[in-house]
Amino acid sequence: MTRRGQVDVVVVGGGIVGAACALALAADGLDVVLVEARAPPPWPVVPPDLRVYALAPDSQALLAGLGAWPGTSRNHGAAGVHPYRHMRVWDAGGGGDLAFDADRLGRREFGWITAHGLLVNGLWRALDQGAVSVRCPVRVDALARHGDGVELRLDDGSRVHARIAIGADGAGSTLRTLAGIAVDTHDYGQTGVVAFVATALAHEDTAWQRFLPGGPLALLPCADGASSIVWTLPTDEADAVLALDDATFGRAVTDASAGRLGAVTPLSTRAGFPLRRQLAATCAADRVLLVGDAAHVVHPLAGQGMNIGLRDVLALRDTVAAARSRDAAWDAAPRLARWSRARRSEAAVAAHALEGINRLFSTDAMAPVLLRGSMLGLAGRLPPVAAGLWRRASGL
Repeated sequence: MTRRGQVDVVVVGGGIVGAACALALAADGLDVVLVEARAPPPWPVVPPDLRVYALAPDSQALLAGLGAWPGTSRNHGAAGVHPYRHMRVWDAGGGGDLAFDADRLGRREFGWITAHGLLVNGLWRALDQGAVSVRCPVRVDALARHGDGVELRLDDGSRVHARIAIGADGAGSTLRTLAGIAVDTHDYGQTGVVAFVATALAHEDTAWQRFLPGGPLALLPCADGASSIVWTLPTDEADAVLALDDATFGRAVTDASAGRLGAVTPLSTRAGFPLRRQLAATCAADRVLLVGDAAHVVHPLAGQGMNIGLRDVLALRDTVAAARSRDAAWDAAPRLARWSRARRSEAAVAAHALEGINRLFSTDAMAPVLLRGSMLGLAGRLPPVAAGLWRRASGL
């Protein structure tokens, strides 16, 4: 801290992106305070957290470098960590498959399917052992700015003074609202239904995705031979699916996946999450930065939301490190503005591209059906196209 009691960074939000951001900046020598409203539940969580992520290699490398990667050797059941080595994408309307195989691209795996709670647990264990000062449970009540920093007033009556504040407090970010940063939101009218399931056939370390008129169905390979489903449906259809008994739900998923993995049997409860696109007008305004869902929410059909959020952290860490290596002001407004423009541009491109894919494939109109099946088959027969798509998604 400085003589005035001012730290370098206060991060609001201790989820995956916020905790990773706090640890990464602290590892680079900054004084960091993390503010979180609720401590995470003890791990393992019972019943299991149904949220899973397909983490790309650059995201995994970041977490491993922070000492927060749980690894694949621990036994956490379906909610553990499992690598995926293949991807198969096909359309219910016909046409060829789009196939990705890690060995053809010189990789052992494309990424890892990882449970939300396990990642949070690893990050908070790292926080306990690191240099970050954690303030929990407290909420932010007010934000004030002054010439060389910000002041946050917390609901326990205390205050935090910092050179910058970083909002990592989710899609409904309080810090974003207090900072007056506008957000553009588009409701897709869809809900993502998630659950853990067992399948009669082995998942073969493969992420399977079938495009249906109502939205895509993904079966993601998890530990212990289980799979996690993410089934995008119009909200009224999702409500009906969520109300099904287990046997009927299993048959519905089996039919929707065209039986690629045989009969499907539920292993958990199921939940639904409303889907929307959300983009903040900027990722940096007057010493307030936004990362993760506070800055951008994208459609889950390609599993890129968490990876984009962690790339916010990677880019910010690199920006700070580059400035400090030259004894330059790492928090200079032009420098943070350049980081903001680059991050918002990547998020906006991803958000609108995913929205376009969702619109193209979530219809049974004849012309799109004929077009999209041919597109998948063609991409699958052109290795450089498939390789380029994967390298873009992987952060490489």
